[in-house]
Parts: sequence; structure tokens; C-alpha cells
Amino acid sequence: MAAPGAGDPLHAKSGKAPVAQRIDPTREKLTPEQVQFMRQVQLAQWQKSLPQRRTRNIVTGLGIGALVLAIYGYTFYSVSQERFLDELEDEAKAARARALARASGP
Repeated sequence: MAAPGAGDPLHAKSGKAPVAQRIDPTREKLTPEQVQFMRQVQLAQWQKSLPQRRTRNIVTGLGIGALVLAIYGYTFYSVSQERFLDELEDEAKAARARALARASGP
């Protein structure tokens, strides 16, 4: 049987994994080696989560792009279906024709 703390990830008595203690680097004086080690660990954690984050970012970007294209396409479709400007133009032509007929009629 191995001694407690000698590669055993669980404490023998409590059955819980050890938790890293949080420190504030601005308050506590750290050696340059400790600061370098913290940076290496942070970089390793960041690199470990990078593929998952990249996948999420790509999926989110594609979703937003699809939404934008759908709104853009729907806008063009709905504007092409509108005929109210044509109706206004027809009414304006009819009004001009009536005004011209009244002016030349009497």
C-alpha cells in the first residue's frame, strides 16, 4: 500500500481529491519560478480547452450568419412582393389624366 500523498489522488481518510489553494499574486510574494509555473499551467489549460471553444465559436458564427442571411433573403422576398408603390403610381397617373382632361375640357 502506498503512503498517503505519494501519487494517490484521493485522501485515504476523507475520500476527497485535494483542491488547489487560491492565491492572489498581487498580495503574496511569489518567486519567478512560481510565476513561470503558473503561466505554464494556465497556458496548458487554455490549450486543452481551445478545440472545444473553437468548435463552439464556429457553430455560433455559422448560426449568426445563417440568421443574417435568412433575414436578408426574407427582406428581399417581401419587398419584391409589395405592389403598393405600383398602385400609387397608377393612382397618380389617373389623377394627372383627370386634371389634364378638366383643363382641356371646357
